[in-house]
Amino acid sequence: MTLTELLLSQLADVFRIGLVIALVYTALRNRAVTGMVIPLLAGIVFIAVIIPATLPGVEPMPRAVGVGMVANLILVAVAMAGVMLLRRLRR
Repeated sequence: MTLTELLLSQLADVFRIGLVIALVYTALRNRAVTGMVIPLLAGIVFIAVIIPATLPGVEPMPRAVGVGMVANLILVAVAMAGVMLLRRLRR
């Protein structure tokens, strides 16, 4: 599987999308106590490691984790943009 195929498959993973949405929601709820950057970065790494570690696959672990971090970063950026858009529309 090429890197592009791996990235696209990870971006379309419903489980990953759900975890990222939960991560963003939790970070927003706790931002007064913990801030935003460190929890989001820790969550991106955690999700990138936990999914390939628990699901059997043919990809080497470091490659799956590296591409997973990129996919998570993209999904977090999209989720945060959606949150900002919703906040702007509510005003």
